[in-house]
Amino acid sequence: MNLEGMKKEIEKLVIEKGFYNKKEDIPKKLLFAFIELAEASDAWKKGESEERIAEELIDVIFYILDVSRLACPSVNMDEMFLKKLEINKKRPYQYGEGHRYK
Repeated sequence: MNLEGMKKEIEKLVIEKGFYNKKEDIPKKLLFAFIELAEASDAWKKGESEERIAEELIDVIFYILDVSRLACPSVNMDEMFLKKLEINKKRPYQYGEGHRYK
């Protein structure tokens, strides 16, 4: 399944379960994504299983794709992913990580 397919599945689930589903809910959903990211970090620090860490990371992806369908519904996330990947490939080695050597 691609990102656009996942967005459709997430939309079905959100509607079916009565989750937040309005543009004004975008800040909440972004906050929930950060919370899930923190849970993934916590699971990693505690030495929990890879599956447990992956589950939390998938929750992050869930929220990000859910936000994308509300915030930028006309953007194809598969195309955007590939476009951004190409931009990042053109960046110099250790782009943005020069702080390591100071």
